[in-house]
Amino acid sequence: MGIGDGRLGGHGTARDNGRVDLEQLAALRTPEGSAALATAARLAGGDPLRAAGALRATGVPAGLAAAALTQAELRRRAVGKFGPVAAGMFFTRAGLEQATRSVVARRRAERLRAVGVDTLADLGCGLGADALAAARAGIRVYGVEADPLTAALAAANAEAAGLADLFTVTCGDATAFDVSGVDAVFCDPARRRAGTGRRIFDPNSYSPPWDFVTGLAHRVPNTVVKVAPGLDHALIPADAEAEWVSVDGDLVEAALWCGPLAHLPRRATLLGKEGPPVNAYGREGHPSHPSEREAARQHGGGEAARQTVHQLGGSGMAEAAVGPVRRFLYDPDPAVVRAHLVAELGAELDATLADPSIAYLYADTATVTPFARCLEVTDVLPFSLKRLRALLRERRVGRVEILKRGSALEPEQLRRDLRLTGDQPASLVLTRVAGAPTTLLCRPVT
Repeated sequence: MGIGDGRLGGHGTARDNGRVDLEQLAALRTPEGSAALATAARLAGGDPLRAAGALRATGVPAGLAAAALTQAELRRRAVGKFGPVAAGMFFTRAGLEQATRSVVARRRAERLRAVGVDTLADLGCGLGADALAAARAGIRVYGVEADPLTAALAAANAEAAGLADLFTVTCGDATAFDVSGVDAVFCDPARRRAGTGRRIFDPNSYSPPWDFVTGLAHRVPNTVVKVAPGLDHALIPADAEAEWVSVDGDLVEAALWCGPLAHLPRRATLLGKEGPPVNAYGREGHPSHPSEREAARQHGGGEAARQTVHQLGGSGMAEAAVGPVRRFLYDPDPAVVRAHLVAELGAELDATLADPSIAYLYADTATVTPFARCLEVTDVLPFSLKRLRALLRERRVGRVEILKRGSALEPEQLRRDLRLTGDQPASLVLTRVAGAPTTLLCRPVT
């Protein structure tokens, strides 16, 4: 759960840390601070100046009022990632932005627990999202965090969750932590520049550096590393399982599972709506590769008890067959695309690519699948603004969603150029077919 102000040795500023420092954190944890937080929670989401004035009018000092209002706003934003338990947690802006979503952390913890992990070192634990999930699964977690404020926030979150006996935090250098006494290691290297928050794209510049991260598996076989979803496949260790995870269609992270935790080269995991897992054909109770059924257990905080896990796996090296545009277009989930599993999905759907470099699949029949969105293709034409505008006018199209792969066109500019006036909706796909710029007019398949 990396934060950009250097979880492994950087120095953040008050602004970077969401206007909270160690002194303010201590004040927020007093009875007066708790009362200020409760009042701030009722004021959060409105005009910040009015909220500050209202809080100070109750006798709360200006500094404490500002810190309480900052935490209240961060807690409000955090509900999307953490659910109701966010109301009792402490955050920084950068830490919240990069924190693992609770459904992802919970699934990771359960996977570790399922193989018998009892103790875990969380190297660079940040605000504690992953560590808290592991502790809730019954794993004893030793968190390491270099930034003193972040370490204090993580410890406060453990105490607020009632998990301080299972999750403790040491403020120090993660690379110096003795991992010989734990069953497993989780490492989320910082991928932002200290002080600036700018993303780091070169893994060798991560903190800790890539060679340390990849070397962990030689010291503790049960090692999991959280990485950027855009990680170059060439950097993935040959014996590791690389997993890409999406939540409700949004690609949120990738992870490397090493040693005994690795089961197949590539995996796409989709977390989404409640209900039983299905395979690529939509059949309940028969998950796709690998054949396993996983449903997340309910933990504290009122989180959904039936969060489903849909998985697709394979080598990541297969090549999909290429053919013409057919009646139905499948737009694969980004986790499937990033995991290089489009060929595996195409094989299950009896679908082909229309261009070997574009991840749209085409089939003669519409099949329910959690791994891709399906559209019915009504028209195929080489891209021409004039012809497209005439076609949309003929079809009385006045509202379009624009999807694109392999096109340099800017959707919003094209929307303006189309000058739509009709009353019908349509889906417009900008892509390439056999290397040629092509436009597909489509309608969603329900």
